[in-house]
Amino acid sequence: MEPRGLPLVIVPFAVSGVIHLVRPETFEPIVPKPLREWSRELVLASGVAELACAAGLLHPRTRPAAGLASAALLTAVWPANAQMSVDLGRRANRRRDAKSLTAFAVSLARLPLQVPLIKIAWAAGRP
Repeated sequence: MEPRGLPLVIVPFAVSGVIHLVRPETFEPIVPKPLREWSRELVLASGVAELACAAGLLHPRTRPAAGLASAALLTAVWPANAQMSVDLGRRANRRRDAKSLTAFAVSLARLPLQVPLIKIAWAAGRP
C-alpha cells in the first residue's frame, strides 16, 4: 500500500533532481559556507540522490529503502534550505523590495513544510 502523500515527495524530488543536474549554479549559493569548496560536487550528488529516491519511491519493492534514503536526504539538505533563508533575508533587508521580501517569506515558509515531507518519506520506508 502506498503511503498517503507520497507524490508530495516524489514529484519535487524528480523536478529538483533534474534542475540540480541541468542548472547546478542555481543551488550552489545555498550550500552552507563550510562546504562551499565542494558546492558543485554536492549539488550534483544531491541531484542524483533526489532522482534515485524519486525513482525508488515509485515501486513497492524499492520503496522501503528509498523512503529511508529520502527521509535522510531531506534532513541532510535542511541546512542548505536554512542557508538560503538567511541569504534571502539579508538580501530582503538590503533591497526592501516586494520581490526580495516575498522570496524571503516563501523560503521561511518552506522550512517547516519539510517536516511533513520527512514524515511521509519515513513512513514509506517502513514496510
